[in-house]
Amino acid sequence: MRIVSHKTLKVFFETPGNEDAKIALERWYQIVEEAEWHSFADIKQDFGSVDYVGNQHYVFNISGNKYRLIVVIKFVMGYVFIRFVGTHNDYNKIDASTI
Repeated sequence: MRIVSHKTLKVFFETPGNEDAKIALERWYQIVEEAEWHSFADIKQDFGSVDYVGNQHYVFNISGNKYRLIVVIKFVMGYVFIRFVGTHNDYNKIDASTI
C-alpha cells in the first residue's frame, strides 16, 4: 500500500510528550507499506483491533490504545491516507468518520 504521508506520523511522534508512540507508529507504517489490502478482512489479518467507522475511514489502536490513528483507505488505488493521529482523549473529541 502507498501511504500518504509519513511526515504526519513523524511530526506527531517528534512532538514532546508523544515520543513513546514512535516505535508503534513506525511498525504500523512498515506493515502497511508491505501490505496488499483489498478488503477490511485483509486489514483485520494484520491488525485485529482495527475498526471501520464508515466513509472509508479506519481506526487503529496504537501503543496499547494510548493513541489512535485514523486513515482513509482506497483499496482500488492501493492508497492509505493518514487523516488523524492523536491521543485517545483527542480522538474522543472528533468524528472519526468525517475527519
